[in-house]
Amino acid sequence: MLKLEVDTGVLETRIRKDFPGLARAVNGHPLVYLDSAATAQKPVSVIRRMSDFDSKEYATVRRGSYTIGERATAMYEDVRVQVARLLNAGRVEEIIFTGGATHSINLVAGSWGRKFVGAGDEIIISAMEHHANIVPWQMLCEEKGARLRVIPMTDDGELVMEEFGKMLGPKTKLAAVAHVSNVLGTINPVKRMAEMAHAAGAKILVDGAQAAPHMKVDVSDIGCDFYVFSSHKIYGPTGAGVLYGKMETLETMPPFITGGDAIETVTFEKTTFLRPPARFEAGTPPISQVIGLGEAIKYITSVGLEWIEDHEAGLLEYGTSLIGSIPGLKIFGAARRKAGIISFAVENVHPHDVVTILDRRGIAVRGGHHCAQPVMARFKVPAMTRASLAMYNNREDLNALAGGLVEVIEVFS
Repeated sequence: MLKLEVDTGVLETRIRKDFPGLARAVNGHPLVYLDSAATAQKPVSVIRRMSDFDSKEYATVRRGSYTIGERATAMYEDVRVQVARLLNAGRVEEIIFTGGATHSINLVAGSWGRKFVGAGDEIIISAMEHHANIVPWQMLCEEKGARLRVIPMTDDGELVMEEFGKMLGPKTKLAAVAHVSNVLGTINPVKRMAEMAHAAGAKILVDGAQAAPHMKVDVSDIGCDFYVFSSHKIYGPTGAGVLYGKMETLETMPPFITGGDAIETVTFEKTTFLRPPARFEAGTPPISQVIGLGEAIKYITSVGLEWIEDHEAGLLEYGTSLIGSIPGLKIFGAARRKAGIISFAVENVHPHDVVTILDRRGIAVRGGHHCAQPVMARFKVPAMTRASLAMYNNREDLNALAGGLVEVIEVFS
């Protein structure tokens, strides 16, 4: 296990060695992976843990009263305890396993939203949301005759909090906001927003997909009603995610997906359902993926989220200065509080061409609208190139990116 007292440089080196995917060569160059906002690489401990479980310990959970089924269930439920501890949830039962952050948001919209949102009600989102935190609410509003309202943002990529305050009122049912923007890196003041929403009698959902891997998250301190994140962005496998919900709210919600394990009794006349979290986990869950998520949480906990946040903040400062000094390049997002995301445009060069040329050097960045087309419209660009940082990145990665961008500009000059 990694220890915080280890010298920072030594710790950086050890972390990189723990991620076998980073040892690859791409197009004859060492891989420089700068797309962790899309999906993070996995440490070897996660890979081995899932392999060991699948090959030596696998069984279905919650159903088998035989030995290996009971052991698998115990391991699965222990991950729920780990997640509750990671988020500082008040109760373990407030943690629901889903297929990912998108699934989690859709669960809230399809269950809580369909029950409590009606004609004339309002749902507030922000101008910097990922499509996953726009479309479910948009569809719910269309279905219910409700109104979707959008918090504007400044040219620096910060939400206009005064406007948010003006929007809140007796018609507001929910605010759904990103903890960290997946395009601009903005860290939103979600605790303050929760206080404001609650003062207006509304609930708040926080999309933590870009926050949970990079900083300490305390849902009890934030005071949010719902918090979501995905396993694969927190160094775990795809196919698993988390929904945290306050128990008093979860207990008012009907099942989103129905079937086995969510029910208490079934007759042809009536079905009754179990209490949360079982009510929302119908069917056979992603067992191996949840086990992998648990190992990923162990890993980031061993490194220390405080160290991760400080390390990435240092890289962000260095990378912003380095990349921002390149002529003909514009960085988007200059919020006072930012996470490790640098989105930019190269003058007269489409982001897809930027990505292609960088890929020749083994540099992996993302080009496109990043599932945030309203953000592109706000900044009047069709797409951006995004370099996103993780605990395993270092200054050499950013130096390589800068060198690659200089080549991009030379090619198109």
